[in-house]
Amino acid sequence: MLTVLVPGGTGQLGRDLAALSSPEAEITAPGSAELDLTSTGAVVDAVSTLAEGARATGRTPVVINAAAYTAVDAAETDEQRAFAVNADGPRVLAAVCSSRRVPLVHVSTDYVFPGDAERPYEPEDDLGPRSAYGRTKAAGEDAVLGSGAQAWIVRTAWVYGLGGTNFVETMRRLESERETLSVVDDQRGSPTWSAELAAGLLELAGFIAGGRAPERRVLHCTGGGETTWYGFARAIFEELGADPERVRPCTTEEFPRPAPRPAYSVLSNVSWAEAGLTPLRPWREALSAYFAAARR
Repeated sequence: MLTVLVPGGTGQLGRDLAALSSPEAEITAPGSAELDLTSTGAVVDAVSTLAEGARATGRTPVVINAAAYTAVDAAETDEQRAFAVNADGPRVLAAVCSSRRVPLVHVSTDYVFPGDAERPYEPEDDLGPRSAYGRTKAAGEDAVLGSGAQAWIVRTAWVYGLGGTNFVETMRRLESERETLSVVDDQRGSPTWSAELAAGLLELAGFIAGGRAPERRVLHCTGGGETTWYGFARAIFEELGADPERVRPCTTEEFPRPAPRPAYSVLSNVSWAEAGLTPLRPWREALSAYFAAARR
């Protein structure tokens, strides 16, 4: 029996976690207006209330941190704010979790890696972020792991969800606005549906509460398989009933962005499976399920 606090509850992942609330796992998912991780007092109050309430009812308290500054390009000129949310906030959260003996699951990103690998990244591979966003998320990982808290890092990638600002929804909009569009075909990753990621994170929380916590403190969890943004876009067009030939491939150089993107950010899910956690479905299968859910 769990009582879960989800900072970042109004984001696409936070909303999907909140939707999983049940008698077995009571989930509270405040947005930043209700729980600002940059406010030490607010964090102390929220985690203390979680711990006291859970233990009074015989439940195990767990925090799943879905709060993050995710505006990758904006972070290049607003790194101080990104650092406050992605590094300072998790540092405070982890310290309070440590003092209140509350387990913490912290969500991180593929952007902590340099993106120049030739095989899927394992959790133990050296970090080397090349963007401000990646640097702040790597700093957040260090803060959590060095806090003394009972904590786990879960890295994921290419996340999309219903009602979110993400690649799938952008492609859905552009399909109705443009006859053709060019999409980068030299960046590879693993699309991940936030609803499936949320279920995996809750499963991990249950493992922790039930005495089956993974020994490894850093895990990777993404949709199965890999593709490029171009391949992802073509699949989205197929789901929309549109001609995928309307999507044209281009290079990263032809589509410059303020923040450098990893050329290769596929994460190995071996650590997740070895912990006994349920692997996420292949990305293409999950995408079809996402569109089926969107039509309901």
